[in-house]
Amino acid sequence: MFKALVVEKSESGEVSASVQTLDDARLPEGNVTVAVEYTTLNYKDGLCMTAGGGLVRSYPHVPGIDFAGTVETSDDPRYRAGDKVVLTGWRVGEVHWGGYATKARVNADWLVPLPDGLTTRQAMAVGTAGFTAMLAVMALEDHGLAPGAGEVLVTGAAGGVGSVAVAILAKLGYQVAAVTGRPELEPYLKSLGARRIIARAELAETVKRPLETETWAGCIDSVGGAMLARVLGQMKYGASVSSVGLAGGSQLPATVIPFLLRGVNLLGIDSVMRPYNSRLRAWSRISRDLPMKTLEAMVQPATLADLPQLGAAILKGQVQGRVVVDVNA
Repeated sequence: MFKALVVEKSESGEVSASVQTLDDARLPEGNVTVAVEYTTLNYKDGLCMTAGGGLVRSYPHVPGIDFAGTVETSDDPRYRAGDKVVLTGWRVGEVHWGGYATKARVNADWLVPLPDGLTTRQAMAVGTAGFTAMLAVMALEDHGLAPGAGEVLVTGAAGGVGSVAVAILAKLGYQVAAVTGRPELEPYLKSLGARRIIARAELAETVKRPLETETWAGCIDSVGGAMLARVLGQMKYGASVSSVGLAGGSQLPATVIPFLLRGVNLLGIDSVMRPYNSRLRAWSRISRDLPMKTLEAMVQPATLADLPQLGAAILKGQVQGRVVVDVNA
């Protein structure tokens, strides 16, 4: 038997979530069974616990797009009972039962070994959000960003991806400018390493001019929409933007002028289908370059029973930092 947060959909279309005890026979297909220790909360999880997004294809369903734990049984030679593992992405928690449970059964190809120096709890303090943030930093560096080039902008800075991005960039020696719509979070963002706080309203409106003063040496953007369009026109010559989200909308009301006249690069960051070697590189960088004391300051502990309420809150932009869920609590 195992415990899980089960999302169900009634004939009328109403979606509800509750913690239930299930038989192991209910676990989906897969060649590795993991005793889950920790999971976390992401925007997609909020969608999967409600009727939004259309991410869940069949009910009943167990959400949770990432988890960390210990291998219980394995039919794949790469993993043995007792191995510590991490899973992010691969549509787990969306089309495949995920980490909001004390057990998960998955394909071995979706797992990576827990990096040396990280606990399973720390791995989920990082989670998909932190993994995505590191991919975004790596992409900027691969396109020439280095400390000393100027300010690096992080939009949606108080969210999961943004918080970790600020902490990583600050640890690496970058001057970080953090954008937030919640001025009361300035002390929090500065504790993560942000040098300057920028009000969301300053960047939220589209301007008629395709180019503005060259300001940012790099950007990690989790907002999209009008803000991303505005930022593109403020990038320094040859600078890059890592696009990781669309909290402000999926449309991009921009022109090609920043790309043609300033050589600006717009880099799409996908963490779901990321190849294995790239995952290993990112997790290695996380274990080395993410300050764990700073990471711990972002953490809000939770249990499976807390998740429906937290899922609604994250969809409204009301969750700060990282939620780490002890599934056995």
